[in-house]
Amino acid sequence: MNNSAPRIAPREGLLDEVKAAIGNAFLDAKDAVGELSITVARDAIVDVMQTLRDRFDYQQLMEIAGVDYPDRAERFEVVYHLLSVTKNHRLRVRVSTDEEAPVPSVTGIWPVAGWLEREIFDLYGVLFAGNDDLRRILTDYGFRGHPFRKDFPLTGYVEMRYSEEEKRVVYEPVQLAQDFRSFDFLSPWEGARYILPGDEKAQGEAPGAPTPAAAGEKK
Repeated sequence: MNNSAPRIAPREGLLDEVKAAIGNAFLDAKDAVGELSITVARDAIVDVMQTLRDRFDYQQLMEIAGVDYPDRAERFEVVYHLLSVTKNHRLRVRVSTDEEAPVPSVTGIWPVAGWLEREIFDLYGVLFAGNDDLRRILTDYGFRGHPFRKDFPLTGYVEMRYSEEEKRVVYEPVQLAQDFRSFDFLSPWEGARYILPGDEKAQGEAPGAPTPAAAGEKK
């Protein structure tokens, strides 16, 4: 099947060359659907990135993403997305960490990493050693918690509204007007097999008009 996305030719032998270049910093690799991802030691991330930029021509850091695996001892993965403009190739580099161990910052290699690391810190709480401006960037002032963690409540902890009495925006504990709904994805033409809220009064009432007989059915 045709795909409108541009094809990226694989770099033959890249994995073996990277493993030889970074040595003991290499931990694991995964090559799937033409995309190569490598996992490296957290403390060696700066040297690995320097090597990938200078020796393998990955000139641009396109994105840094976070992933939360609460069941792991090091629950967070920090994923760096690299692009080689001259080789027309992309590479992912992963490191793992927990809530306390900082990840060395790569702002000395790519200054744009400063903003991207702030996003990961804000949303997951991952610390980056060497980032001189590690502040929240997406959430509001005084925000509590990190909203992309799997154990963060969907409702958050506080909500904001404009108070006409105080003539300003105020923050209050979240108060749900109703519980979250449970969706069963039944066809609306079939109808639910249980009593819907508000239909309790219909129980025990006399039936309405008789259902019309089907074609060919005798009364």
